[in-house]
Amino acid sequence: QVQLVESGGGLVQPGGSLRLSCAASGSIFSINAMGWYRQAPGKQRELVATVTGGGRTTYADSVKGRFTISRVNAKNTVYLQMNSLKPEDTAVYYCSGSMVTMRGRGDYWGQGTQVTVSS
Repeated sequence: QVQLVESGGGLVQPGGSLRLSCAASGSIFSINAMGWYRQAPGKQRELVATVTGGGRTTYADSVKGRFTISRVNAKNTVYLQMNSLKPEDTAVYYCSGSMVTMRGRGDYWGQGTQVTVSS
């Protein structure tokens, strides 16, 4: 069974920083792209950032220059460093991975971690 487990969410003041982590485990043969998505109350889930196995990154315009995605392939782990946080960054953040497992190729999701930016 494949699992993605996020950690690092919490409450932070505007202008503060948080670092999210997501570790994939289970019968994984390979991981292609990994990414972070978020969903605020009453809104659709949106892409935050992605990183390929080769390290190529993409970001939503709203987080460019403030967030940095990175990964350690040997640990099947992806990180999201979030700086200069704003109240509009408040959301549940989900980790996703495009993987090849014993069951074949598929996209897997974590359970989500809450990030709240408030004074």
